[in-house]
Amino acid sequence: MDASPPLIGVTLDREPPCPPEQGGYSSFPWYAMRCNYMDAVTMAGGLPVGLAHDAAQAAAVMARLDGLIVTGGAFDISPDLYDGGAPHPTVTTKATRTDAELALVRAALELGRPILGICGGEQLLAVALGGTLIQHIPDAIASPLPHEQPNPRDEAGHEITIVPGTRLAHITRASRMAVNSAHHQAVATPGRAIVSAVAADGVIEAVELPGHPFCIGVQWHPEFGISTGDRLLFRALTDASRHRE
Repeated sequence: MDASPPLIGVTLDREPPCPPEQGGYSSFPWYAMRCNYMDAVTMAGGLPVGLAHDAAQAAAVMARLDGLIVTGGAFDISPDLYDGGAPHPTVTTKATRTDAELALVRAALELGRPILGICGGEQLLAVALGGTLIQHIPDAIASPLPHEQPNPRDEAGHEITIVPGTRLAHITRASRMAVNSAHHQAVATPGRAIVSAVAADGVIEAVELPGHPFCIGVQWHPEFGISTGDRLLFRALTDASRHRE
């Protein structure tokens, strides 16, 4: 048996030029990623690698990887991708990143590679599976929870209820979890996926694809590891990636 750690691709964010003299990182476009995404993979026994935004190479990249994490970011999925109508005034997009991540997800689905979508990554996963999104939660949900929580991201913002019998319930060994929250959009319909967790206000907090070796999207940020369930989720992804065919 191969005891080497599975190679987990982690999608990067992309930022426009901002010279250091203006408080930015570089005068040229640059990739970025919070350390805790990579740290969570390493702690779970995986070998993380950052993925550039190149849709044309997505299939070749996924053929080399054992698993995929689609990360979140301060941007939205274009409503053009799910027939969502005109963009809400709050919507901002990153077309190059989204195109690359969609190509990676589709390749991973085709190859049967384990996939974990986080926050915006969950939303993109749902869209890739034929689902739709709520463009702005306050305009669509009556009395919504503060999904853009005011307290620090390494603390819980609200609780979720996990659907019994789902893969998520099996992994986390829980029926409820306290999670952090940093989003203004959410999954409206999950397409071919099923809903595996919801918030008290009805917002979908997790989806998963039955029959796939591991295909789960969560609306919160488990890379902060604020609960046992968060850490178990990364462990389950790593284990599934290690045992893929």
